[in-house]
Amino acid sequence: MNPTIEVQMLIRKPVTEVFQAFIDPSITAKFWFSSATGRLEQGTTVEWTWQKYQFTAQVEVLEVTTDKRIQIKWGKPKTTVDFIFEKVSENQTYLKIRNYDIPLQGAELISFIIDSTGGFTTVVDGAKAWLEQGIQLSLVEDKFPPFNA
Repeated sequence: MNPTIEVQMLIRKPVTEVFQAFIDPSITAKFWFSSATGRLEQGTTVEWTWQKYQFTAQVEVLEVTTDKRIQIKWGKPKTTVDFIFEKVSENQTYLKIRNYDIPLQGAELISFIIDSTGGFTTVVDGAKAWLEQGIQLSLVEDKFPPFNA
């Protein structure tokens, strides 16, 4: 079994703006991670940090096709993630995130699918709020305890 996890969301912004939100860590940090060591550029490896959770991830950037697709390998276990940007109209982008090549089986696979689906859903929801409304919801930061007062 080789499942593919997919989440998606229509974002009412031009494709270039949505694409840049995932390439440029100063924007991505508004809805996903706390900081990054650099932009996502093909052939590079960057580190993403979630300060609250004292967690970092190495992100290997496999492919970048401007305004169309970003492909990375990351996580434990390492899996492939595609960020796909489809232009719907001048001011609408359909964002899909696909996670696959998951080297797990049984209960571990099911747990991974649940966690990854929930996590990437949180990311697309946060991206939509930030890009469309300029609202930083802190969804990832508030997803797991401990909660700060």
